[in-house]
Amino acid sequence: MAQARFMLLLFTTVFLVTAAQAQDQAAGLAGAPGCGDPKVKFSVNTAAYQQPARHEAGKALVYFIEDDSNFSPISKPTTRAGVDGKWVGATHGNSYFSFSVDPGVHHLCASWQSWGGKMAVVHFTAEAGGIYYFEVKNVSYGAANSTTEDMSLTPLDSDEGALLADQYELITSQPKK
Repeated sequence: MAQARFMLLLFTTVFLVTAAQAQDQAAGLAGAPGCGDPKVKFSVNTAAYQQPARHEAGKALVYFIEDDSNFSPISKPTTRAGVDGKWVGATHGNSYFSFSVDPGVHHLCASWQSWGGKMAVVHFTAEAGGIYYFEVKNVSYGAANSTTEDMSLTPLDSDEGALLADQYELITSQPKK
């Protein structure tokens, strides 16, 4: 009888530990809402010419704008943009790009592809024909030997977003192979 209780206790303990580990692994793989596979890296280039973004019928247009005006003048991070678990592109320096999404709730992620993986997320509800602007602001501050970096991702008023997009460079990006 004591041996049966011991076996039941042992089985229950092993089962609970295994279930907890599986949950931890699943949570680690899921990452932040909106972000894609952390192994995906992008090469980023300035667009050859500034062409107005195309607004696809029945979809919403999203502008992803990187503001590095308060970041170290020496080097800037490359910032990936993810939507609903997939990377859609990247920016570098004071730049932007745009992409289309279907109407509905979406999870947007900004993540440095290097530099310790800073990350910020926000969700929004897109309407067909809508235009949405989001600013990822990268900031560094402190002394040369103890600099602190930070990132924020916020929705912008359409006038402010259009102004920043007009001032910054249009970027093209491709996943590295």
